[in-house]
Amino acid sequence: MASWFVGVLFLSTLLLCSADVHHYEFFVRESNFTKQCNTTTLLVVNDSYPGPEIRVHKGDTVFVNVYNQGNYGFTIHWHGVKQPRNPWSDGPEFITQCPIQPGTNFTHEIILSDEIGTLWWNAHSDWTRGSVHGAFIILPAENETYPFPTPDADQTIILQSWYNGDYKQIIDDALAAGVGPREADAYAINGHLGDTYGCPNVDSENIYLLRIINAAMNEELFFTITNHTLIVVAQDASYVRMFTTDYIMISPGQTMDVLVIADQNVGQYYMAIRPFSDSSAAPVDNITTGIFQYRNSEGGLNASLISLPAMNDTDATLNFISQIRYTNVSQNPTINVPADTDINRRVYITIASNTLPCNTSECVSDSRFAASLNNVSFVSPRIDILQAYYGNITGVFTQDFPFNPPIFYDFTGNLTDFNTEAGEGTRAIMVNYGDAVEMVLQTTRLGAGGSHPIHLHGFSFYWVGIGTGNFNNETDPSTYNLVDPPFINTVHSPAAGWVALRFFANNPGVWYMHCHFERHSSWGMSTVLIVRNGTTTETSMRPPPSTMPRCPGT
Repeated sequence: MASWFVGVLFLSTLLLCSADVHHYEFFVRESNFTKQCNTTTLLVVNDSYPGPEIRVHKGDTVFVNVYNQGNYGFTIHWHGVKQPRNPWSDGPEFITQCPIQPGTNFTHEIILSDEIGTLWWNAHSDWTRGSVHGAFIILPAENETYPFPTPDADQTIILQSWYNGDYKQIIDDALAAGVGPREADAYAINGHLGDTYGCPNVDSENIYLLRIINAAMNEELFFTITNHTLIVVAQDASYVRMFTTDYIMISPGQTMDVLVIADQNVGQYYMAIRPFSDSSAAPVDNITTGIFQYRNSEGGLNASLISLPAMNDTDATLNFISQIRYTNVSQNPTINVPADTDINRRVYITIASNTLPCNTSECVSDSRFAASLNNVSFVSPRIDILQAYYGNITGVFTQDFPFNPPIFYDFTGNLTDFNTEAGEGTRAIMVNYGDAVEMVLQTTRLGAGGSHPIHLHGFSFYWVGIGTGNFNNETDPSTYNLVDPPFINTVHSPAAGWVALRFFANNPGVWYMHCHFERHSSWGMSTVLIVRNGTTTETSMRPPPSTMPRCPGT
């Protein structure tokens, strides 16, 4: 349940700022939380769930000193921050750094560039992000304004999955047994599970900017406020052409900025979420609510008045995401979509759920759940790939991720009798600095099928195309939007369909790409994009800080 006072900005008391440099301290440790009549011990930051909010301005630099006062190692990622030339502070475990071990600390240097709006930070080890996460708000630069009516106030809304249990233990047990992890016990809004925990207060005719973050573990979510129109103004820290809607659909990892005008009769109105799924392994179809209350109103509305699309309403999802467009305002970076003639690196990637042999004493059958990109199920190394790449350490990863599926078949057809086994490896996509990349993500019907939210670290990309069925490289590019495609970092790849992305590889370093369904990432639905250094210092990675966490056994 969500409870907040919409008219007040919730500024972190931890913020110490001097000009454009900000310092935070994160103390990560176990704390107890009681919900659903159960007391659960969670790993959290500064004893809060969700964790503290970072709130800075466009172009600032942020230092976050992370102290591990817990029982096991973890890392923290700054989702959607491009970190130009600075992959050392990006955070994914064994990709750009090794875990911060108990009793130690590590200071991240977070370099903001053209990001504007709402992002978030989260742990990036096992399933620890389920309880270790918070908002990362990027306000306009001091000399800039919003490209829409200035809101009277703003409020962060974090959508979550709640488990009665330790998140890391849940996935550890599932992986050991070779089975899927159990479903969430509930969904939450700002850490609350229902609408009985107080109410927010809003003033009539005021404009409120809602900063919505989907921090759920495995659920794409519909969101609405009854009787109110939502005006979408940004996605993934990039302004979009404003449009009105009764609901949004937001994937795990995505953020959306939404204006709401308090222009209804004084009263209480539900805001509500429910999952969207087009998979045969659907999540629990729960509706979770919070209350949007006008000041001095009494009484409430019945939950039956909530109007949300059905959980499997693919038309509602596609209708919503099709409205998202880049907007040419001065606060956005100048649009720079690679043209057809620019493209010199094409990657066609199939997304699948698979199986692999299971041969430990804890296995419940001869096979275990796995997942893959181009039939490669990612194996996490024990030395981080960035260190190995930078230091020319051999045997950690290979540079031969396939640029096309190793076998072509009817990806979206009937695959009932198709061999579902994947190969394993730690294989990287290698590109040169400045390459114009087109990446087509093709979902398949292997396993449970369904959509996938795919996130690329270190970049925002232009989402130029979407379609159903198998991608046709001769006819489908004619449907691309190269005029005003969304500039995002996490994309909804639809079931039995495809999406096309384009970007210039202008950020040297090692960058993780993965499904933001945590169970799929845990099963290997990941890879790494390595952008080689350019020919100058300004087009090459910065050297590593001397304080990088040591890898286990080194």
